[in-house]
Amino acid sequence: MFNRILTRILVIGLISLPLFADLGCKKQPKCGCDGDALFELDREQAKVYFTESSATFSPMSNPFSTYYFCNPGEMYPKLSEYKSGDLILVSGRVYWECNYLYQSSNYSYQTYYKVYMIQVSDVTIDLYGKK
Repeated sequence: MFNRILTRILVIGLISLPLFADLGCKKQPKCGCDGDALFELDREQAKVYFTESSATFSPMSNPFSTYYFCNPGEMYPKLSEYKSGDLILVSGRVYWECNYLYQSSNYSYQTYYKVYMIQVSDVTIDLYGKK
């Protein structure tokens, strides 16, 4: 008799457990240049490709990621000192790119290819090994 009561209590407890557990939703980070900063790059080595109105790069440490400049017009005077495709050191705050963030939330796995936005604070030529 006691075992039946104990079994019923356990079954009822297991069934009602999800009702009392706080599974909650994770807050999705805000994307874009005015969103939640993910991290900062400090003199990250990258090949930067640019025009007057756009600039993008993939860092040498992770060629599967793409970074789009939030401020290509502001950085163009500094970038114009170099050739598009040069190895440049990039610094700035990094944010999620909105289209990537929305598309990746539809999948149950994260891919190696990630897309970011970066508010660039400085770019300098990479003189490693050069005099």
